[in-house]
Amino acid sequence: MKLSIIVPVYNEEKTIEAIIKRVKSVKLPKNIKKEIIVVDDASNDQTQHYLRDIKDIVIKRHHVNQGKGTAIRTGFKYAKGDIVLIQDADLEYDPKYYPVLIQPIVSGNKKVVYGTRLKDYPLKLAGSKKTPLITHYIGNKFLTLVTNILYGSKVTDMETGYKVFHISVLKGIRINAKRFDFEPEITAKILKRGYKIHEVPIKVNLRGYDEGKKITWRDGFIAVWTLIRYKFFD
Repeated sequence: MKLSIIVPVYNEEKTIEAIIKRVKSVKLPKNIKKEIIVVDDASNDQTQHYLRDIKDIVIKRHHVNQGKGTAIRTGFKYAKGDIVLIQDADLEYDPKYYPVLIQPIVSGNKKVVYGTRLKDYPLKLAGSKKTPLITHYIGNKFLTLVTNILYGSKVTDMETGYKVFHISVLKGIRINAKRFDFEPEITAKILKRGYKIHEVPIKVNLRGYDEGKKITWRDGFIAVWTLIRYKFFD
């Protein structure tokens, strides 16, 4: 069995070497091989320079910046694994969770697994343990609520970057997303087709806009529309 790891990249010169090193170092069950597919979405910093020195990865490059969703779709085209996992190119999501993320699929019990950041994670407005990026926390909670209302699901973190699929799921779904609307579109289409999303708790190292975070409040409005759109149209 093989795990395909899709890494969409745009201007991540500060972290690309470190994240690929972490991905490579993760130990999977002995019967699981991995392939790493990096899709550089026309970075204009030194990302491409660093990628040239990394061995044993597949590199695909867009000549024009098209967005995270398009980069993921490109990665899907070249994935040869039985299981497909999406890995952001920053250091927010830790590859150490790969074994627990893929296990439900490897065992044959599940087809889709999400790594949830928000399960049993209360909102704290003050103090030493104040919730970081509060507006994003509230936004993610709201989008997840909309998802559950529209699709009758019980997910706790629709917007998570850690999404894992059995390849058979992806072969039956056409994705149109170009940017961050990938998250609501893939979730909507998975749920609409009757797949259950199994969640695994994870923790992340949140980064701010000064560290390169790209998603904004505008993407939140697009996400709501995407969820509504694919509830009634495909």
